[in-house]
Amino acid sequence: MIRTDTENDAVGERRIRVLIADDQPLVRRGLALILGPSPSISVVAEAENGEQALVLAREHRPDVVVMDIRMPVLDGVAATERLARDLPECRVLALSTFDMDEYVVAALRAGAYGFLPKDSSPEDLVAAIRTVRAGEAAVAPRLLTRLISTYVRNEQVAPPNHRRPAAQRTSGLTPREVEVWRLVATGLDNKQIASTMEISVSTVKNYISSIFDKLGARDRAQAVIAAYESGLVAARRATDPD
Repeated sequence: MIRTDTENDAVGERRIRVLIADDQPLVRRGLALILGPSPSISVVAEAENGEQALVLAREHRPDVVVMDIRMPVLDGVAATERLARDLPECRVLALSTFDMDEYVVAALRAGAYGFLPKDSSPEDLVAAIRTVRAGEAAVAPRLLTRLISTYVRNEQVAPPNHRRPAAQRTSGLTPREVEVWRLVATGLDNKQIASTMEISVSTVKNYISSIFDKLGARDRAQAVIAAYESGLVAARRATDPD
């Protein structure tokens, strides 16, 4: 188990407290060195597997856990699920070597607030941590829909008992909310949805808040996953154009 110094905790209230979980020592050190110079971020601990991440999260109460998905002992998906249940204030940013990884969808469903490929830039990492700390989904809409569509194509996006027909999932939504949900699932951002539907961005935000509440989705990523699981949006086939 590896920990960092916590001498900066006195000013931790003004900084985003980050725990890094990765089974590769060089990756952990590299991430810590990337984040170290940032005046708004303090790395409070490092863990080499999901089990250690849970122990250190309970001890240090970080704001954000940068979590590798594939780790020994307890993988990042299982660790994310337990953190979301037991320490919901610790928001998870999932990391993967590959940008198209079915485990990413599982991590988002388990409660991760965002996802980054490991080859992302330091600037993207810092920006994603700040976004996750603010309670927003840190994943590019187009990447998210490509990822989920690929996953659904393999019919693994949800266990059979979690798949529900669109009519059942949308029964509590108004027709306009269903349309907004569909556009969210196709990768449009709020401005694009507003333009498509000829409504204001603030109205789109109100619709999305209502949709999240009715679906039981915490963020945009979970709403997109629910759209594909329900059949509201069909996964593209391998022969479909981009």
